[in-house]
Amino acid sequence: MRRLGILFLISAPSGAGKSTLLNSLRQSPDFAYSVSCTTRTPRPGEIDGEDYFFLTTQQFEEQVAAGEFLEYAQVHGNYYGTRRTTILENLNAGVDVMLDLDVQGAAHIRREGGLIRECLADIFLLPPSLAELRHRLQKRGTESPQQIELRLTNAVEEMKAWPQYKYTLISGSVEEDLQKFRAIMRAERYLSRRLLLS
Repeated sequence: MRRLGILFLISAPSGAGKSTLLNSLRQSPDFAYSVSCTTRTPRPGEIDGEDYFFLTTQQFEEQVAAGEFLEYAQVHGNYYGTRRTTILENLNAGVDVMLDLDVQGAAHIRREGGLIRECLADIFLLPPSLAELRHRLQKRGTESPQQIELRLTNAVEEMKAWPQYKYTLISGSVEEDLQKFRAIMRAERYLSRRLLLS
């Protein structure tokens, strides 16, 4: 018996702890991490091709026109997109894929049919409170006060989407988030419907 790969899709408002969780998950790489493309400026320490593929707006729009993206959206004034080919190759080979998307991208993925829809397991990471979310954004030190307020406003809207996801996790400590997420991964891998006869 074999199985197709699982498309683990995670969304969270900015500052909820998603990047920290993903970095923890990547310490034990039992999945392929889908590196998204973006037109935003790299943050300190981010590596092109590892954290994101950093593209110019022109490069991004050329790839959109060529149909290379499974999904793409404009968020906080920048483009973000997921390349189609790598995702499908991994799923067909039985390799699980981790995909980090905002709520717009996740909604687009849910509208996909075929293999993408069949393999999808989507998870929303909620912050414990807006006050804690504000604290995390301020602690990060990468945005101005105006940018933090914009992200908080956007977060309130994004958090309305949590019922659309198969799973919702309320963020706690890094260890708690990792333990909860790993439990979801294990359960999804044992689903009978995911097994295929060779």
